[in-house]
Amino acid sequence: MIQSMTGYGKSTIQLATKKITIEIKSLNSKNLDLNTRFPAIYREKEIPVRRKIAKQLIRGKVDVSFFIEATSEKTTAHINKNVVSQYLEQLNQLGDHADTLSIAMRLPDVLTIEREELDGNEWSEIEKSIDEALNNLQDFRLDEGEVLKNDFILRIDTIKSNLDEVIKLDDDRLKAVRDRLQKAINELKITVDENRFEQEMIYYLEKLDITEEKVRLKNHLKYFLETLNSDVSNGKKLGFISQEIGREVNTIGSKANFAPMQKMVVQMKDELEKIKEQLLNVL
Repeated sequence: MIQSMTGYGKSTIQLATKKITIEIKSLNSKNLDLNTRFPAIYREKEIPVRRKIAKQLIRGKVDVSFFIEATSEKTTAHINKNVVSQYLEQLNQLGDHADTLSIAMRLPDVLTIEREELDGNEWSEIEKSIDEALNNLQDFRLDEGEVLKNDFILRIDTIKSNLDEVIKLDDDRLKAVRDRLQKAINELKITVDENRFEQEMIYYLEKLDITEEKVRLKNHLKYFLETLNSDVSNGKKLGFISQEIGREVNTIGSKANFAPMQKMVVQMKDELEKIKEQLLNVL
């Protein structure tokens, strides 16, 4: 089971005097990069909420937005009538102006705003809404992870098929290398010691032997699929395995000395690069 770091979760709750919408978005990141935007009334709850989100989401660039829409006619802003009256009196002393009220209303301290107190019962409902948004985001991540998993399996199968072709080509490759060397000796038109030539040939072919690389690559591909199907999502571990796969593929390519085999190596590298790119988005 793997999870994508890309996700989106949303929940809406209707309270007595307001509607609250919570949105949580996440993108890929090496570590947890958490950004929260909380209204002033709920600011004291921001740290516990950040802890909750960090525990559940683990990694990713996460944005948490809190939107409040008033649904009651009641307002927390009130006009300070005494202040406005004093402003109007002073403005009238300066002369007769038709827009003195408009000027007065733009001056300081005209409005007073009642500070809302945090209601415990209200916050309990909001916490449930936060949990709902988190669960929705987790479901989104799992769905995206399933898509990534299927893509990885397809690409690993392609690499395995290319490796099977490499194994089939290996005998022809060694024969082609031997024939090239024999032809080069023949073109020199010199007499060589056959035993010595055979020893040198064996030494040279041993340096081009890819038996260990084939075995290790096959094991790495198997380990990648096992990790992919484990109970936890471990993108970093899959990244390390993909590096080992790349190391073996590169070594096979450097030893190939045979065009049909090098073609298979290029195809394996192409699939592996696509895997590495997608792994950046795995939790």
